[in-house]
Amino acid sequence: TGVQTCALPIYRRGTEDALLKIIDRTTARNGTVIIPSFAVGRAQSLLFHLYHLKAAGQLTNIPVFLDSPMAIDASDIFCRHMDDHKLTVAECRESCAVAHYVRSAEESKKLTADPTSKVIISASGMATGGRVLHHLKHYAPNAKNSILFAGFQAAGTRGAAMVAGADSVKIHGEQVPIRADVQNLDMLSAHADADELLRWLRGFKAPPRVTYIVHGEPTASDGLRQRIEKELGWTCILPSHGQTVKLA
Repeated sequence: TGVQTCALPIYRRGTEDALLKIIDRTTARNGTVIIPSFAVGRAQSLLFHLYHLKAAGQLTNIPVFLDSPMAIDASDIFCRHMDDHKLTVAECRESCAVAHYVRSAEESKKLTADPTSKVIISASGMATGGRVLHHLKHYAPNAKNSILFAGFQAAGTRGAAMVAGADSVKIHGEQVPIRADVQNLDMLSAHADADELLRWLRGFKAPPRVTYIVHGEPTASDGLRQRIEKELGWTCILPSHGQTVKLA
C-alpha cells in the first residue's frame, strides 16, 4: 500500500520533503547522511518519516541504520505500549523496522568504515557525546556527506557550532574539519514556538499575577516576553541568572 504524500498534514509533508531532498542530494554524490538524534522520541519520529517516504516509493535504495542502543530500546518500548501514542500497530512496527539496528560497538565501527551511501541515525542529538561522534569524525571532513540535525541546538554544543557554520569542531581532543553539508530540520523541534505558546496562554481562564520566562535563548525569550505583554496585557518578566523570586 502506498502513502499519498499530497494527503499528509502540511507540517509532516514539509518535514518529509526536506528530509528526502537532503538524502537524495547526498546519495547523488555517493555520500552518507549522518543524523545526530535524541534517542527517545526524536529517533522514533525520524523512523516514522523515513517509513512514510519508503512506503510512498520515494526512498528506495538507501539503507537506514539506527546506531544507538538507547534509541533501539526506546523503539521496542514504543511498540509495546500502543495506548500511549496514536500510531496503529502496523505503523509502529513498520516504522521501527525501516532501520537496521546496530547494537554492538563492533557493528558501529564497521558501519563507520562502510564506504557505501546510507543514512545513520545516532545519538546524541546535539553531538555532545555518544556513538555519533565517531561517525562525525569519519564523515564530516568529506564534502560528499551530509550532517543533518533534527531540531534545536543549544548554545555551546557541537551541534550549534556546526549549524552556525563552524569550520571545525573538537572531537575526542582533535579538531575535526567540517566540510560536509550541514543542515537542520528545525521543524522537528519538540519545543512549542511563540505562536503555539501564546495560543496556549490565551486559553487561561484568568491571567497569572506574573509570568516568568526561564527557558530559551535570550533574544528569543525577550521577544516572547514583549509579545505576552503587548498581545495579552500580562506582566511578564525575564529573570536574570541567579535571581531569586518569592512565589506567594
